[in-house]
Amino acid sequence: MIDSVDKSILKLLQSDAKLTIKEIGNKLNLSATPIFERIKRLERSGYITSYKALIDRKKVGLSLMVFCDISLNQHHASHIAKFEKDIQQFNEVIACYHIGGSFDYLIKVVAKDMDEYQNFVSKKLASIDNIRKVQSSFVMREVKTPIGLPIN
Repeated sequence: MIDSVDKSILKLLQSDAKLTIKEIGNKLNLSATPIFERIKRLERSGYITSYKALIDRKKVGLSLMVFCDISLNQHHASHIAKFEKDIQQFNEVIACYHIGGSFDYLIKVVAKDMDEYQNFVSKKLASIDNIRKVQSSFVMREVKTPIGLPIN
C-alpha cells in the first residue's frame, strides 16, 4: 500500500519524469535519501513501470491518428491470443485494448497520411485472418491528451 508521500512522488514524476531526486525532495520537504528509497520501492513494487518522453507525433511526421474498432470471427482463447500477438508486430498500432460491447478490440493507429493508413489497413491489418470487421474513426483534433493517471 502507498501513502500520501508516495502518491505525491507519483504525481510529480507523472508530470515531469526528469525531476531529480533532490528536486522532488525540495517540493515535498524531504531529504534525498527517503525520496530515493521510496522511488526504488515504487519501482520494485510495480507502481512505476517505466520513464518515457512524450513525443509530438506531428513533429515526427505522424499527422493522422485513427481509432479502429475491430470485431473478430472466432473468440476461442487461441484465436484471441493469436490476434493479440499479431497486432503487436505493427509499429503503426500504438495502443490496443480488448473491450466489451459491439466490438472486441480498440486499436489506436498513427500514420503519416491517409495513403499510409490505407496501406496499413489493406496490407497489414488485412493479413490477420480472424478479423471480421474494422470500423475507423479519424481524430480531427486532440482535445485532451492523456499524460497521467488521476492519483488522489
